[in-house]
Formats: sequence, C-alpha cells, structure tokens
Amino acid sequence: MDDKLQKPFYALLGVVTLGLLGWGASSAGAQGVAFGLFTALTLGGSLICVWERSVVRSAFSLMGTFTGVAGLFLLLGADFLAVAQILIYVGGILALILFGVMLSPPDLAERKLSRVLGGLALMLGAVAWVGSKVAGTVTWATADVLPEPSTKVDEIGVGFLDPEGYVVPFELAAMILTVALVAAVYIARRKASDLTDPRAEERA
Repeated sequence: MDDKLQKPFYALLGVVTLGLLGWGASSAGAQGVAFGLFTALTLGGSLICVWERSVVRSAFSLMGTFTGVAGLFLLLGADFLAVAQILIYVGGILALILFGVMLSPPDLAERKLSRVLGGLALMLGAVAWVGSKVAGTVTWATADVLPEPSTKVDEIGVGFLDPEGYVVPFELAAMILTVALVAAVYIARRKASDLTDPRAEERA
C-alpha cells in the first residue's frame, strides 16, 4: 500500500467499523454489536490482506477474516462450523499460505493499485452474479417464532470417527494438506542457478 493512501484507508475503515457497531447496537442490541464486529473483521481483514505489502500484517488480517467468519457461524448457531473454521483455516490453511509466501521471492509489482482494483472489480462482479442466481432460486420466508438452536457436534464427531462414516475422507484431506505443504516448499525453493548473476558469468 502506498504510504499516502495508508492513513486515509485505515481512517475510512475505522469509520465504517464504528458505523457497523452503531447500526448493530441500535437495531439488535448486543447481538447486533457482535454481528457488526464480526462483519467488520471479515470485510476489513480481507481488504487489509489485499492492500498491505507486509506479509505479517497480511497474515494477521487474514486471520481476522477467518475469525470474523467463525463468529458469523457462531451467531447462526452453527457452533461446529465456527470451531472448524478456526481449527482448519486459521490453524491449517493460514499456516500453508504463510509457508508458501515466506518461501517465495517477493514481487514488489504484485500489489499495484491497478491490479488490486482490477481484482476487486472481478471479485465483486462474480459475487454479484452468483448472488443474483441464488436470489432468483431461493424463496424467502419469515417466521414470528424461531426454533431453538440445537447443536449436532456429537453426531458430526461420531460421523468423522466412525469407520463406516467419513473417517477415510477426513484422513485423505489431512494427507492432501501435507502434500500441499511439501509441494509449496519444493516450488518456492531457490536453486543455485537462480542465485547466480548471468551478467557476472558473461564478464568472466
């Protein structure tokens, strides 16, 4: 991120966060504040991850995005998805991304403003297209009384560990993550030929 745009960006992000918290408090009380906070973490963390040049700041902002999504799952009563979001994405996927990024040579031209804005435009267009397709096929309904939230963590845990359940796909997913980590290290590893200056060999 350009130093001239860094302070206005974070100031605007702070104003939007305060607006979300105020809107949540006025509309739904404590649950609205929690929803506004988790929404700000999700959206703000994703924007900071895209804009920041520092790997450490991008990693922590991505962790904030994953935490915000877990909080939204928790507000929906999906406690297992919230815990899985933290364990899998924060504990596994984020570690894989960090290994891949830290072992790769930096590219200062990767996060130019034109490329970032172009990527955001494509992402927003894709989200709008998918949202329009979903909205056209979903029937929206309201209820005066919502059912009591219930958890199925015990059933899901038994399903993962049951030999006749999903224990094999679960272990295969763990193996795929391990292979992805090893592949990221192999691809990002610098060879001796990459560290030599071809102009020095020509002068010799």
